[in-house]
Amino acid sequence: MSRVEKKLRLSDEKFKRRIGTTKSVFQKMLALLETAHVKLHERGGKPPDLTPGDKLLIALKYYREYTTMESIADDYNCSTSTVHRSITWVEQTLSADGQFQLPGKQALQEEIQHDGEVETVAVDVTEHPINRPQKDQGDWYSGKKKAHGQVAGHCEHENSQDLRCR
Repeated sequence: MSRVEKKLRLSDEKFKRRIGTTKSVFQKMLALLETAHVKLHERGGKPPDLTPGDKLLIALKYYREYTTMESIADDYNCSTSTVHRSITWVEQTLSADGQFQLPGKQALQEEIQHDGEVETVAVDVTEHPINRPQKDQGDWYSGKKKAHGQVAGHCEHENSQDLRCR
C-alpha cells in the first residue's frame, strides 16, 4: 500500500490536520500532477524514484510542518536535492494550472482599498537554495575577479607591447 493510499484512509478530520487540506482538494491536486507526470515521461526515460503522490505529500509536508528538506529526505529515502526538485515541480505544476494559485500582491492591495479589511495574507518562509563555493575551490580560485596582482612580472621586458606596462 502506498503512502498516498494510507493517508486517504484516514478520517476527514485527521487527514485535514495532518496534510493541511481536504481530501477532495488533495485528489484534484493529485489528478493534475499525475497528468503532468504522464506528459513529462511519455517519451520514456529513467523511471522517477518518487511517484506524483509522494511528491505532493513531500511538498505539503514541507509547507505544513516547516521541516527541513534533510528530514524529509530521510523519511522518503532519497536525497535532499530530490526533495527540492519535487517541491519546486509540484509548486510550478500547480501554479501553472491556475486553479491552485494564491492571489498576487496587487489583488491584496485592491482588497484593502475596497474593503479596508484583509482576508488573505501569505508569507513566504521557505528555504531558498544559496550558491556557495565548492569545498576545494580555494585550491584553484583565489576569489579575485580583476587582473590586478595576478600577472606579476609580465612587464619585465622593455620591448613589451602590453599597454598595461606603460
